[in-house]
Amino acid sequence: MIFQSPYAAVEIPNDIALIDYLFERARRWPDKPAYIEAATGIVRTFSDVIAASERAASGFAEQGLTPGEVVAIYSPNTFDWPIAYYGLLRAGAVVTTVNPLLTANELRRQLDDTGATMIVTTTELMGRVAEADETGRLRQTFVFGDTDSATSFGDLLASRSAPPQISIDPASVCLLPTSSGTTGLPKSVMLTHQSIVANTCQMIGAETWRHDDILLSVLPLFHAAGFGAYLHIGFATGATTVLMDRFDLGQLLANIERYRVTSAIFVPPILLAMSKSPLAEQYDLSSMGDIVSGAAPVGRELGELFTSRFGCDLREVYGMTEASPGTHLTRRDKVVLGSAGPLIPNTEGRIVDLTTGEDLGPDQRGELWIRGPQVMRGYLNRPDATAVTISPEGWLRTGDVCYADEDGYFYFVDRVKELIKYKAYQVAPAELEDVLKGHPAISDAAVIGVADEDAGELPKAFVVCAGEVTEDEIITYVAERVAPYKKVRLVEFTDAIPKTASGKILRRELIERERGLVTA
Repeated sequence: MIFQSPYAAVEIPNDIALIDYLFERARRWPDKPAYIEAATGIVRTFSDVIAASERAASGFAEQGLTPGEVVAIYSPNTFDWPIAYYGLLRAGAVVTTVNPLLTANELRRQLDDTGATMIVTTTELMGRVAEADETGRLRQTFVFGDTDSATSFGDLLASRSAPPQISIDPASVCLLPTSSGTTGLPKSVMLTHQSIVANTCQMIGAETWRHDDILLSVLPLFHAAGFGAYLHIGFATGATTVLMDRFDLGQLLANIERYRVTSAIFVPPILLAMSKSPLAEQYDLSSMGDIVSGAAPVGRELGELFTSRFGCDLREVYGMTEASPGTHLTRRDKVVLGSAGPLIPNTEGRIVDLTTGEDLGPDQRGELWIRGPQVMRGYLNRPDATAVTISPEGWLRTGDVCYADEDGYFYFVDRVKELIKYKAYQVAPAELEDVLKGHPAISDAAVIGVADEDAGELPKAFVVCAGEVTEDEIITYVAERVAPYKKVRLVEFTDAIPKTASGKILRRELIERERGLVTA
C-alpha cells in the first residue's frame, strides 16, 4: 500500500528561484529580528539580511563570479554564514556546503567532485584550503575576517553596485551538499530550487516553526538539518534565529535563558546532555515550549526523561539530505514519543519487504521508500548511484527499516544502509576501511557502528593484521587522516573479515557478533 500524509496538501510554486521565494516572504516582516548573534547579541532584521545579501551578491559578481559557478562554503557557523549563502544564491551560484572538520584531502575530494571554482572560508582554515588546492583549481578565496592573502568577506559587503540582474531557472541545481547515501564514499547531492522551495512549503505546512518562535541554532549550517531548519524553514516562517558558533552545553543553556528560546532542532546527544547535566538547574529554561529532534531516533526513555525534566513537548522529525531534507514530522496535536510522526504534506511513502520487494501494510517492517517534490535530482556525476537510490517511478529508497501504525505514524527500528550515525554526523564505513587498508600492517578491515549512549554509535574497526600494530597505533593512524567525527574509536583484531562470494563485507555478521548473537 501507499501511505499518504494526514496533513492538508500545500500549494507549491514551481516557477520561482529559492532566493526569490525566501526574500519574497521575508519582506512581509522587514523590521522583525531574523538572526541574532548569540555571543554578542547583535541583531539583523529581515530587511538587514536582504540588504546585506544583495551587497554580497554584488561583491561576488564584481569579483568575477558568473551564474552557475560552484562555490564552496567551508566554515563553522558565523554570523555572516547566512549572508554569504543568500548572497551566493542571489548571484546565481551553486553552493556546496563543506564540513569545516574535513581534512585537506577530504576537502580536495569535494572540490574536485563538485567542480568548485571559489571558496568562502575562515582565516583559521586558509592553510587547509591552500593544501587542498595544490593544483590551483580555485580562482578566488573569500574569508570571514581580515587577511592580506585573500579577499575579505567584509569588503564584499562594502559593495555599492546594483545587484546582478540574472534569470535563474527554478529547475536548476542550486545546492550541492554531500551524503554517503546508503553506502560508499560521500557523494554530492543535487538539490534544485524547486525541490528546496517545495520542502520549505511542506515543512511550513506541517507547522515546524511558528512566526513568533525564537529558535536556537546550534547545529552546523553546512549540515542538511542546519540549513534546512534555519536558513530555509525558519527564515521563510519569519521566526527569529539565535546563531551559536559551536556546541557548548553551558552556553546553550545560557542562551535559552537569555533569549527566551521557544524552539530548536536538537539531536539525541544534546537532549541526553541537557537531561542529565546538573547545569540545567542553574538556568531558567521555562521558555522552551516545543523542541524538535532529528538525525537519529530519540527513543521513548530519553524522550520521557527530557520532557519530564523541562516540561515541554518533544517532536521528532525524519529526513535525509536526498529529500531536501524533510519527509516526516510529528504533529503538534498528537505527540507520540518514539515515533518520527507521519509523512509531511504532499509526500507519499511505501514500506517495502526487504526480501520480496512487495509493499507492506501497517505494523509490518520493511525499507522506507519516499516520493514527493522534495526528492533530489540525483547524485552529481553518479548515474549508477542515482539509479540504485531512485526508482524509475521516482521513489527514493531511504535504506532505513521502519513500520507505520494504523494512524500513519512511522517508527524507525534499524538501517539497511551501512552508515554509522555518530552524533549528528554520518560516517561511511567504506571510507574508513579504505584508510585502514592503507596501513602497511593491515591486510584487511571492516568497520561497523556500535551503540553508545552519548554519541548514538561509535565506529569500530575489525582488523586483520599483516604485521605488528597496536590498537592505539591504528586509532592514531586513522585520526591523522580523517575529520575528528570519523575517527575509529574501537578496534578488534580478527583472523578474517566475513564476506560474500563476490567479496562484499557481511557487516550484519559483525554486528551480530558485537551484540553477542553469534561467536567469532
